Amino acid sequence: VQLQASGGGLVQAGGSLRLSCAASGGSFSSYGMGWFRQAPGKEREFVAGISWGGGRTNYADSVKGRFTISRDNSKNTVSLQMNSLKPEDTAVYYCAAGGPLSRVRNDYVYWGQGTQVTVSS
Repeated sequence: VQLQASGGGLVQAGGSLRLSCAASGGSFSSYGMGWFRQAPGKEREFVAGISWGGGRTNYADSVKGRFTISRDNSKNTVSLQMNSLKPEDTAVYYCAAGGPLSRVRNDYVYWGQGTQVTVSS
C-alpha cells in the first residue's frame, strides 16, 4: 500500500486545516488507518485512528474535540479535519495503515511521507 499525505501548511492559531491521505496499491478498506505527528526533537506520537469500516475512532487526549478523522473507502482516502489549531500542534503529520484500530505506532505497517503543519501564534 502506498500512502500520499497532503494538505499541510501554515495557519494562525485558532485556524483550521484539513489533511488528506490517498492510498493506492492495496486493499484500503481492509486496514485500520491512523494519523501520527512528529515535532522537532520529539517522538512520533499518535493523533487519531479509525477502524477499517469507519465506525470506530480514537483520539489522543491533546486533540480530542478539535480534530476529526474520517475515511471514504470508495475513494481510498482518509482525512483529518483539524480545528482550533494551537502552536503546539506544529509537526510533520503522517498517515499510516495497519491492523485493527490502534494507538500503537508499531501496529501500523505502511506509512506516508508526511506533510508539514505549522501553527503560528
